[in-house]
Amino acid sequence: MSDESICSESEECAAEDPFGFGDELELNPFDGLPFSSRYYKLLKERQALSVWKVRCEFQEALLNNQLVVVSGTANTGRSTQIPQWSAEFCLSAKYQHGMVVCTQSIGQSAVDLALRVADEMDVNIGHEVGYTIPLENCCSADTILRYCTDHMLLREMMSDPFLEHYGVVVIDQAHERTVSTDILLGLLKGILLQRSGLRVVVLAVPPATDKLVSHYDGVPLIRLEALSPAEDVHSDSGNKDYFFSALRLVLEIHRTKEEGDVVVFLASADEVHCAHSILQREGTRLGAELGRMVPVVLCPRRGGLPPEPPGSRKSRRVFLSTKHGEDMWWATESVNFVIDTGVQKKMVYNPRIRANSEVLQPISQYQADVRRRLCGPTGKCFCLYQEDGQLPAENPAQILESNITPTVLFLKRMEIAGLGQCDFIERPDPEGLMQALEELDYLAALDNDGNLSEIGIIMSEIPLDPQMAKALLASCEFDCASEMLTIAAMLTATSCFLEPPAGRGHEAVQCHRKFQHPEGDHFTLINIYNAFKRSQREQYFTAEKWCQDYFLDHSALKEAEAIRSELTDTLNRIELPISEPFFGTKTNTHNVKRALLAGFFMQIARDVDGSGNYFILTHKHMAQVHPLSGYGPQSHKLGLPEWVIFHEYTLSENNCMRTVSEISPQVYIQMAPMYFFYNLPPSESKDMLDPEGSRNCQDGKQEASTIGGEVDVGCAVVSQSYDRCVIQ
Repeated sequence: MSDESICSESEECAAEDPFGFGDELELNPFDGLPFSSRYYKLLKERQALSVWKVRCEFQEALLNNQLVVVSGTANTGRSTQIPQWSAEFCLSAKYQHGMVVCTQSIGQSAVDLALRVADEMDVNIGHEVGYTIPLENCCSADTILRYCTDHMLLREMMSDPFLEHYGVVVIDQAHERTVSTDILLGLLKGILLQRSGLRVVVLAVPPATDKLVSHYDGVPLIRLEALSPAEDVHSDSGNKDYFFSALRLVLEIHRTKEEGDVVVFLASADEVHCAHSILQREGTRLGAELGRMVPVVLCPRRGGLPPEPPGSRKSRRVFLSTKHGEDMWWATESVNFVIDTGVQKKMVYNPRIRANSEVLQPISQYQADVRRRLCGPTGKCFCLYQEDGQLPAENPAQILESNITPTVLFLKRMEIAGLGQCDFIERPDPEGLMQALEELDYLAALDNDGNLSEIGIIMSEIPLDPQMAKALLASCEFDCASEMLTIAAMLTATSCFLEPPAGRGHEAVQCHRKFQHPEGDHFTLINIYNAFKRSQREQYFTAEKWCQDYFLDHSALKEAEAIRSELTDTLNRIELPISEPFFGTKTNTHNVKRALLAGFFMQIARDVDGSGNYFILTHKHMAQVHPLSGYGPQSHKLGLPEWVIFHEYTLSENNCMRTVSEISPQVYIQMAPMYFFYNLPPSESKDMLDPEGSRNCQDGKQEASTIGGEVDVGCAVVSQSYDRCVIQ
C-alpha cells in the first residue's frame, strides 16, 4: 500500500457520514471486523490534532528513509498517531520486517497510551495493541503495536540484539534523555546498518531535535505545528520561597471561585506530601460557600489521574506533582490553572564517593513549555520565576548524572551478542566510566582481558543492579537464596512504609517496631514480607486492611511480591539452586550477611564515637543512620552497632544511610580480602579491622608471586590475581 493510497483513503473517510455507514460496512484492516460508531467519533477528534496535517509527509518519509525525526510540543498527538501510522506501514508490508514497538520513559505512560490507541484503532487491548512494563505484560501473538518502557526494550535486546521482531521502532520522549533511551539511540544507529528493512522514528520536542538530526547526519525532520499556549503570569520576586508562594496562590485561586482544577508542580515528592498535608488542613478552614478543595497527590508510576470526587460540582481538585507528572495523560478540559515553581530536585551521582547528591536545579525550557500547555489556551499558567530568567534549553543527559555501572554491564553483554560500540549522543563521563569498570572488576564480573566473566554473564541475566545481582548469586552458594530474594525484592520495589497521617506518627512507629529484627533493617524487611504473606492467608481480614492497620503500603508489597516471583523465575531459568527458607536460625543470619557482603563490601561504615556518627571506609565521609531505620527509634535502648553494611547513601542535609544492618569485621575481611588489603583506602578504622593483616598479606603477596600458589589470610583463600577483588 503506497502513501498516496493511504492519504486518499483518509480523505475519503473524512468525507463520509459520521458513522461511516454506506452501502457496505467498512472493515478494520487489523482485525477484519466492521468499524464501530465510536471509531468514527474518535477519528474526527484525531483529525483535529495538529499532527494530522503531516500525515502524508510522515508516511512518505517513512517509506523512503530508515530514520525519521518528528519534532512537536505536548498535546499535538504525536505519541498516539505516529505509532498507528507506523502500524499501517507494517501492515502494507505484510509484516515481513516485523511489528511496531513504541518506547516510553515511564511505565504508566505506556499503559495509558496503549489503552487510548487501542480505542482509536477499534481493537482490543492485549490483542492487536498491547503494552509491556516491568512486572506486567499485556500482549499476545496477535499484537502488532506494542508500547513499552525504554528499559524493557533494552532487556529484550539481550535475547534479540538486532530487534528482528520489529519493522518500526518508535523512540518517544527522546528529549527526556534517560539512560535507556540514549543507549537505544546509540545502538539503533548500528542496527540500521545491519537491517535495511528496519525503520526508526524518533519523537522529541523542538530544543532536542537539532542535536538528534546532527547526530544522525541529516535525516528527515518533520515539524508539528505548536498549539497556542496558556496565558503566562510570571513572578517578579524569583523563586526563593517557591513552596509557600505556590500554596498561597492555590488558596487565592480557590477564593476567586473561578472554575477549573489546579495543577501544582513542586520540586520533590517530599514537598508534594508536605503540601498535601497543609492544603488538607487549610481546606477545612475555608467557608462552605467556596466549595470543597480536594488536594490530590499524583503518582504517575502507579496510575493515571484519579476520578473526579463525587458530590457537589463546586469541588476543585488540586493536583500536586513533580516533574514525573508532566507526561501523564491529562484531562486538560478540567484543568484551568497551572502553578509552576520552576525548580526540580534531582539525584546526581558522584563517582568519586559512589553516592548520589540531592541537587536543586531549574527546569528546562521544554519542561516549562509542557507545563504551560496543560491548561489549554483559555487557562492561566503562574510561573514562580522571572520572565527573563535563563532556563536551560534542555535537561542534561541522565547518563552524565547517573551511576553507569549497570549500563556498562549491559553494553559488555551486547558486545558478546555481536553489536559494536554504542554511538552515544553524549559520551559518559570518563571518570564515571572508569569507576563503573573498576566496580565490575571488584565484583568479579570481568576477566583479565576486560570482557565479561562467567559470573558477569550470569549477573547480566538478573534484572538487578550489579551489586545486588552478585549478592543474590552468592546467596545460592551460601544456602540463603530464599531470604536474599525477599531482600532484593523489597529493596527494588517502592518503599513499603507509608507516611502516617498528622498526629499518628508515634502510632506508626510502634506498629513498625513490631517487625524490627535485632540484626538490622535487611532482616526487618524479611519480617515485613513474611507477615504480609501470612496476612494473605487470613480468613477474617484482608491483606489491604492489615497493611492499613500497620501503616504499610499494600501496592508496594504487591510490587515486591511480583519482583520476587520474577527473580525466582530468572534463577530457575539459569538453573541456580534456591534453598529452602531457614529464616531465624543463627546459621541463616550469618549466611545472609555473607551474601550481602559479597555484593556490598564497598558499603561499610564504622561508628567512630558511639553516638551514631558513622565513618564510611570507601570514601571517608561521615553519615548518620536514616530516621526510618530500626536502629533509629531503638538506639537509646539497644545501642548502635559499631560496624554496619548499608544499602544506600545519599549526600543531602543529613547525609543518611538507608537500610542498615550489623556486620562482623572478621566476616568482612573473609568475604572481601583482596578489596580490603589492596583497594580500601587507608584509615584508622581500616587499621582497627585487622592491625596485623596488612603486613602479613604483603608478605603473602611476595611469596605468592614467587611460588605461584595461594595465600591463606585468616579464614579467606585469596587467588593469585591482586588487581581484582575476587570474592571466593
